[in-house]
Formats: sequence, C-alpha cells, structure tokens
Amino acid sequence: MIMRYFDFKGEKISRLGFGCMRFKTIDGDNSKIDKVESAKILKEAIGKGLTYIDTAYPYHEKMSEKFVGEFLEENNLRDKIYLASKLPCWLIKEKEDFYRIFSEQLEKLRTDYLDFYLLHSLDIKRFRQMVDLGVFDFVDELKEKGLVKNIGFSFHDEYEAFEEIIKAYDWDFCQIQLNYLDINLQAGMKGYDLAKKMGIPLVIMEPVKGGRLANPPIEVREIMAKFTYLSPAQLALKFPLSLDNVMTVLSGMNTSDQVAENMAIASADPSLSEKEREFYDKAREIYKKREKIACTACEYCLPCTVEINIPKVFSMWNKAFLYDEADISKKSYEEYLKDGVNPETCIECGKCENICPQSLEIIEGLKEANEFLSK
Repeated sequence: MIMRYFDFKGEKISRLGFGCMRFKTIDGDNSKIDKVESAKILKEAIGKGLTYIDTAYPYHEKMSEKFVGEFLEENNLRDKIYLASKLPCWLIKEKEDFYRIFSEQLEKLRTDYLDFYLLHSLDIKRFRQMVDLGVFDFVDELKEKGLVKNIGFSFHDEYEAFEEIIKAYDWDFCQIQLNYLDINLQAGMKGYDLAKKMGIPLVIMEPVKGGRLANPPIEVREIMAKFTYLSPAQLALKFPLSLDNVMTVLSGMNTSDQVAENMAIASADPSLSEKEREFYDKAREIYKKREKIACTACEYCLPCTVEINIPKVFSMWNKAFLYDEADISKKSYEEYLKDGVNPETCIECGKCENICPQSLEIIEGLKEANEFLSK
C-alpha cells in the first residue's frame, strides 16, 4: 500500500487526512475519549503513511486538542505529521480573544507552532465580524512569528458567501464540505472550481456525509454492485480524491478496519472510470426521488413571521427518508420543539413562499413535515 500525496509548497501532504472529531468514547460521553483505542488507530494510520491530522478547539467538548497533543508528544510524532487546528470564531468577542484562545490551543497541543490554522465554520455574518475585529492582522502576525505556517478557513454557507470570503485574503488553503451527493450544497463544485482557478488547494470534510454514504439505502447498493467493486465508503471517498486540487480528504476513523479500507482507496489510482461517474449520477437521482421537499437551506425564508425554523424542520423531514432515519429525525424534532417554534403556529401569511428561490409549497410542506415528525 503506497499512500498518495499532494505536493503543497514542496511538502508531502497525504491525500487522506485524519479528522479528530469522532474518536471512540467511553460510556457514550463525548468528552471521554477512549485514549488507548484512539491512540492505536492514530498510530496505524500514521504508520501507513498518513501525514495530516485535523482537530479543533470544540471537538469532543474541548478534549480533542488535549488528547492529540498528548499523543504526539508521548509518541514523538510531532515532526512527522502536519498538524491543523481551528480558531473558534463564535467565541471571539474582542481582539484579545484571538491571542488568548490561540495560546490555549498551543498549550493543549503541546507544540510551539501549527502547520495549518483555520478560521472555523465561517458563514458571511461571522466572517464580517472577524474582519471588523482585525482577524487579518492577527493571522498575519502569527505567520510572521512562525507560529502558524498556513492560514485557511472552513466554510458553511452559500456559494455567494464563499466567493466573498475566498477573495478577501491571500489564503493558503480552505476547507469545504463536499461529497458525491452534495455537489450543489454550500460552496459545492462551483466553489471547488473557483478555488482551483485561484490556485488555493482544498481540504475536504464530510466526504462520507457523517457516515451516511457508507450505509446507503438498498436501491443505491443495488446499482453500486453493477458499477464497482469498491465498498460504499471507498466509493464516497474516491469522489473528492479524484479532484486534482484537493490537498487532503478528512476521515474520522475509529477502527482498524476503517483505517485499512480508507488507506486502500487513498493509495489507489484516483481517476474515475465511466462506470463510477455513471454510478454517482444514478445515486443522486435515487436520493433526489427520496427527498420530501427540495429545500436547499438557503434561508431566504428566514426570518419567518412567527419564527419557525423552516429549513431545520425540512432538513429533519428529508433526512428521515433520504437516509432511512425516521426514528433519529423524530427524536431530533422532539428536541427542536423544546425551544423551537412549532409549525402548527404558521399563520399562512405566504411571505416565505413569495421569496423562496425554489418556489416550494412551504405552507403545505410544514403541515406534512409536522404530521410525520410528531407521530
């Protein structure tokens, strides 16, 4: 097995990166990382050639960075990998917070520099707030002092926001959500093309859509068997791996089998066959037919007159059918109703339908979603 690498400024970055948001935990407590098992999995991945480790301030309730730092120090691996972490922008209220949190991160990670540092989870509102607080002066200072080698951002918003953000600074890289199903979601393939045109390499998150594409519905599995010998997870990973401007694809691996499976596809020829391209097209068609309402979560419908979170309700409704997650969606809906506004309060003013870019029948959709999710 020979790991493939991306040439980033003369550095060899493994095409498969280790995402540190989904380590094995103890007793279902997300803050209690199973350190023994997680260290074993990390060692296996690094031993097979993986060089990129991605963590962040909030992962595992602020315990991921601490565990990663301890692991790298105890195993003398810091200089053998590229370490990435992220600035929790939502916690920044004043300029001093930039420095306080970054110092805390270096201490947890037991290092005096980061190879990659991202502004975490940017949408356009959060980005503009960071700019107003002087974030560019802050990251320029980090680079000048050698505390960070490369500056980027991770993104969660619509394409128009992505275009504004990526053109606002001389970024070294950026991170977007991309998989074969979500080619038009958030930045999507349009964002990929723009980043490539600008010469900014990409890190890909959610290539398996939180594990959902590793366990597709039976209709997808049936056509998969006709087009490829790859496993569902490998086929999902291969889509972003086939894109030449992708530096690394993140995977939250927590078993030895997952490491072996993912390493195998990251070591293989990334070019797509015609059959694999056809599979992606057919799979999208199947998922599209399962969708209950074609909401893209653009949020044009917000704020709702009575403050119903329309995109959130539709997302839970869709997921129940897209991924055979009826029970999970109903439980999520139950939690939403504890603080969120019930769709039954809709006054049918029509404001949302008049502005919806997809011309959706939102009023009727809310009734149907509530009827199903509240059963």
